[in-house]
Amino acid sequence: MPAVKLSAIRLHALSREAVTEEPHHTYSSFRVRGKIFVTIPPEETHLHVFVGEEDREQALAMYPHAVEKLFWGSKVLGLRVDLAKATPAVVKALVDKAYETRVRKDAGTRRTRTSRGPRRHARRKRLTTVMPTPQVTKPCTTQPHSTSSAWTGATTRAMPRWN
Repeated sequence: MPAVKLSAIRLHALSREAVTEEPHHTYSSFRVRGKIFVTIPPEETHLHVFVGEEDREQALAMYPHAVEKLFWGSKVLGLRVDLAKATPAVVKALVDKAYETRVRKDAGTRRTRTSRGPRRHARRKRLTTVMPTPQVTKPCTTQPHSTSSAWTGATTRAMPRWN
């Protein structure tokens, strides 16, 4: 039985500005403006918090019994918090750090549409290239590739088939 109740974590996370709880595959996740900062695995015995490297190393040093590195492949993305071993104060502090990390990360990378100018979609025209007829030394047969192309309205020639 976890020492920290998930209902308390939910209330704390949702009390932050612009936070929503949404599903993420089989996990539950807390997001700020659509970006994940905490996930809860389906077994609900752990909590995944996505904090920066400095905060992660500090938490690992201070609470080695309750937190461990959270890996994605060989890359460390955050912390896995054991809810049975962590105290409510530690979990709330880590949730706050993850929230601040996500907000700070978004504030530095967010650009507005007006700063880049209007969005333009360049339409690419499909170009048909005329291939030179190869010098054939081996006998070949031709099979019609297509008699016409509905997309371009152009007629195509027969494609060589090597025997």
